[in-house]
Amino acid sequence: MFQSAPQSPEAVAAAPAVALREVRKVHGKGDAAVVALDGVSVALPRGSFTAIMGPSGSGKSTFLNVAAGLDRPTSGTVMLGDADLARLSERRLTILRRERIGFVFQAFNLLPSLTVAQNIGLPLRLDRRRRLRRSHVREVAARVGLDNRLRHRPAQLSGGQQQRVAVARALAGQPDIVFADEPTGNLDSRTGAEILGFLRRAVDGLGQTVVMVTHEPTAAAHADEVVFLADGRIVDGLADPTATTVLDRMSSLGA
Repeated sequence: MFQSAPQSPEAVAAAPAVALREVRKVHGKGDAAVVALDGVSVALPRGSFTAIMGPSGSGKSTFLNVAAGLDRPTSGTVMLGDADLARLSERRLTILRRERIGFVFQAFNLLPSLTVAQNIGLPLRLDRRRRLRRSHVREVAARVGLDNRLRHRPAQLSGGQQQRVAVARALAGQPDIVFADEPTGNLDSRTGAEILGFLRRAVDGLGQTVVMVTHEPTAAAHADEVVFLADGRIVDGLADPTATTVLDRMSSLGA
């Protein structure tokens, strides 16, 4: 649906979940131009949990927005599995994001007039190809400990519970990849650890792919790998991170 030359199922399965190739993103023009991404190339495998870190202004949020198809690169290629995002019209890009991408944001972004169940089921309700099953919504809600809150509205929930709804909503459509932008930024440490635990289990138990932007070493320690950005470039990487090794690496980068 999203490409002109169909690939075999084996080729699609072997492709990275998302790959950036020589991606540049420039905001503004002339003397006011700001280079947010400067020749970024990286491939993130399926079924992995990757943390994106770096100092303020390093390009973390721009990386997420470009990789998720929320923003278009100035140059370079962004592949989401078999889909070349640069070749998609705005309509096709909207459909792709709805069908193949889940989002978890720091600000939760729940619809206040909808119940927990309705917020979780919203991606499926918008995707007319798939039928919304209440049993599936209950199952996803149970994974994040919200099966007894399905009729509540966001205003009746704590911040941690609202973020659980956001995580459940992101997972409900069984997307190819989940992008999380500072998902624990508004939460206390214990609640944040619970949210990160849900994301970790989604990778380990469901084969989900998660890409998370964070500034917290303890959050990055839940990932399989950390990618470090500085001045719009990838400057380092760290496999099997711990909070201590992440903090040491950030310190060495001057972050």
